[in-house]
Parts: sequence; structure tokens; C-alpha cells
Amino acid sequence: MSRQERVRGFLENRLVQRAVIAVIVINAITIGMETSARLMDQIGGLLHAVDRIALVVFTAEIAARLYAYRRSFFKDPWNWFDTVIVAVALIPASGPTSVLRALRILRALRLVSAVPSMRRVVGALLTAMPGMASIIGLLVLLIYIAAVIATKLFGDIVPERFDELPRSLFTLFQIMTGDDWGNVAQDVMEHKPWAWLFFIAYILMSTFVALNLFIAVVVNAMHENEPSAAELQTQAELNAVRQELAALNAKLDQLLLRDQPS
Repeated sequence: MSRQERVRGFLENRLVQRAVIAVIVINAITIGMETSARLMDQIGGLLHAVDRIALVVFTAEIAARLYAYRRSFFKDPWNWFDTVIVAVALIPASGPTSVLRALRILRALRLVSAVPSMRRVVGALLTAMPGMASIIGLLVLLIYIAAVIATKLFGDIVPERFDELPRSLFTLFQIMTGDDWGNVAQDVMEHKPWAWLFFIAYILMSTFVALNLFIAVVVNAMHENEPSAAELQTQAELNAVRQELAALNAKLDQLLLRDQPS
């Protein structure tokens, strides 16, 4: 077995992958602890040491993956994702780039690439983007129409919320999130008791219908990205074949070394 194959096998070892995940989690926790002045006074040196060790581990892992996979390393977008995050952490955190020190917490995003289930969720979200874009367009159109209507109907009686189109758009967005919509409706209904019809219809359309459409699109994309039982079995068989080939290569290397003249 060549050195490149040994490095690849080491990186693909489940214990090694779990160790990397543990380093990511620990580093995310220590970066969060650095926001506490009291903790920095007590164990600031330890937190900085852990941060530097984690950065060394991440850099070494990226370098090992680049050595093990060579050109195929750049074909995987998750490798690019990890490389960019580690590269940002390597930028000096002093002078004009000191603001980038706060971006160290982005290392926690490496959990997305390190945990297969998170990768599937992100992949499903990316797959669902075209459908979600259509729903967002429909929702924006609905809010715009409702804002124009609300400005015409309620602008004179509740000017602090509906006097102009931008303010109406913000108020309706606030209502869509469920924030204080009851008080907004009550302010309007003091002057126009029938206004509850407008608010209930708007909430039903913007919140419940649109939210359920979002959920439906994402769940459908996740279902499509979920590997079937046949695919999982095929992958397991391929892994078994790879292990057997690696064992055969190791035996062949031993036989060749044994047959070489001393």
C-alpha cells in the first residue's frame, strides 16, 4: 500500500473523523468563552492555546487531504468550503484585518461538512432553492399587494404603521412573523371594526400557506436526496471491495519485497 493510500485510509477512519468533529466542537466552545471578560482574565492563556492547537489540527488535516486525494480534492465542493474557512482563520488578526478575528467562529461551520447528516440537509436545501425562490416570489407579491391595500385603507387612521408603502411593508412583515400583530390589529379595529377580516386573511395566506409550502419543498428535496436501501447496500458492498483490494495490495507488496534479491 502506497503512502498516499495509507494517508487516505487514516483520514477515512471513523475514529479520526470523530476526533476532528470533537476538535471542531471544542474550538467553537472556547471561541465562545473568549467573549467573557471574566473567563479571559482567569484562563485566557489556555483558551488561546486551545485555539492555536485547533488551527494547527485543521491546517494539518486540510494538507493531508490535499496530499491523499490530489486533484480529486478540488472536485468536492465541501473541500473548498473547509479550505476557505481554515484560510480565513490563518489571516493575521491584527492591524486592518483585526475584524476578521471575529470570523474564527466560522470554523464551527466545519461541522456541516464533517457530519454526513448535516451535509444531506444542506444539500437538500440547495436542491430546494429553485422551488423556494418561486415561493419567495409569490410571498413578496402577496406582501406588496397587501401593503398597497393597507396603505389605502388604514394610512389615515394609523399613520404610524401604514402612512406610506415602506412603513406598511415593514408592518406587514412584522405581522407575518407573528410579532405584536394583535396590537396592530386592535389599533386599526378601533376605527374600522371589520379590519379583522383583512388581518386574518393576510396571516392565513402569508404565514400558514407560505410556511407550509416552504416545508413541503424542503421535505421533498430531503426525501429525494436520502439514499435508498439499495444504494446503501451498494455503497457497503463497494466499501467491502475496496477493503479487500487494499488487503490484496498489501499482500502483493509483501510478496514483491520477499522476492527481491537481497
